[in-house]
Amino acid sequence: MAEIGHDYEIVVIGGGNMGVALLDGLFRDGIVAAEQVAVVELSAERRQVVAAEFPQVLVSESIPTCRAAVLAVKPPAIAEVAAAAIAAGAQRVLSIAAGITTATLRVACGEGVDVVRSMPNTPAMVGKGVTAICTDARSDPAVLDWAEELLTAVGMVIRVDEEHFDAVTGLTGSGPAYVFAFAEALIAAGAESGLPEEVLEPMVTQLLSGSSALLTAKGNPAGLREAVTSPGGTTAAGLNVFNEQGLRALVANAVTAA
Repeated sequence: MAEIGHDYEIVVIGGGNMGVALLDGLFRDGIVAAEQVAVVELSAERRQVVAAEFPQVLVSESIPTCRAAVLAVKPPAIAEVAAAAIAAGAQRVLSIAAGITTATLRVACGEGVDVVRSMPNTPAMVGKGVTAICTDARSDPAVLDWAEELLTAVGMVIRVDEEHFDAVTGLTGSGPAYVFAFAEALIAAGAESGLPEEVLEPMVTQLLSGSSALLTAKGNPAGLREAVTSPGGTTAAGLNVFNEQGLRALVANAVTAA
């Protein structure tokens, strides 16, 4: 393990679930060597956990000298942490904190630094996330290539203008919670229909996993829905209830509210 005096390629500030997921993906895909990365985490207990999982990585309470920083902390801490990363030498800063704009990053980082705003979602923790990225006009556009290379370690990366980030947050940022809420509703409906409790969660989990895999393989969600819906059949009856009770409007309102 390198020492604190070392000039690290990347420092991940925040050793929580998202930070650890990113590290795992980066090392798995060979994007960066463990000796080039450091993790900064204030919690002594969490430092022990991260150090045990990544024994070749420096896990520290303070920020070592670095070329770039990934900010994986809570939004209220971003400005202070970004400024500290710049003081440690970072020339590129990537934030994965929800709601933190490039303008906020720019104020914290000052001029001469490239900043990237990103919005990952929780499936990134299993390498299946969707992350939107953007930068500002004062950054080198090539910083998006760098950020995309890092974040593909935890799933799909899309580039969108910052004006669309609220919509991204409501759609894919909050989207996993909608899927999980739908899973809960299916489990509850199965229980009301008399299915044994012990089989409900595995059945619904496989339903969603299998359907997602099919959609990934085939695309065209409308076509897949039509293929399984016989006119006048049981599936059509169920979908009619969704339509009558305004499923699409409900989903649109949820995305807008988020």
